[in-house]
Amino acid sequence: MIENLQPQTLRDWMRESRPFRLLDVREEMEWRIARLPGAELRPLSTLPQWLESEATAQDSRPIVVYCHHGVRSARACAALAAHGAADVRNLAGGIERWSLEVDPGVPRY
Repeated sequence: MIENLQPQTLRDWMRESRPFRLLDVREEMEWRIARLPGAELRPLSTLPQWLESEATAQDSRPIVVYCHHGVRSARACAALAAHGAADVRNLAGGIERWSLEVDPGVPRY
């Protein structure tokens, strides 16, 4: 089972400079509207192209995945875990919830 990471917990990780990778699985047009600091764009529509390399990367940091509301990121998390990624977490509620609960400066759409 993939663990959901609450937006406030991710905020705390950022403040603490805790090491983790942040993958945004939305599409590029969404990325241009809003994104979280330090995120890497990996659209779910291109999952076959990046899945294996991300899942088997020699990087022990947890991977936090987000999308707009958390549905696409949950799919990406499941695929990453199925391909061997050890520590994958889904940002609960996605960037929408982040904007509502953590940083209202992040545009909502």
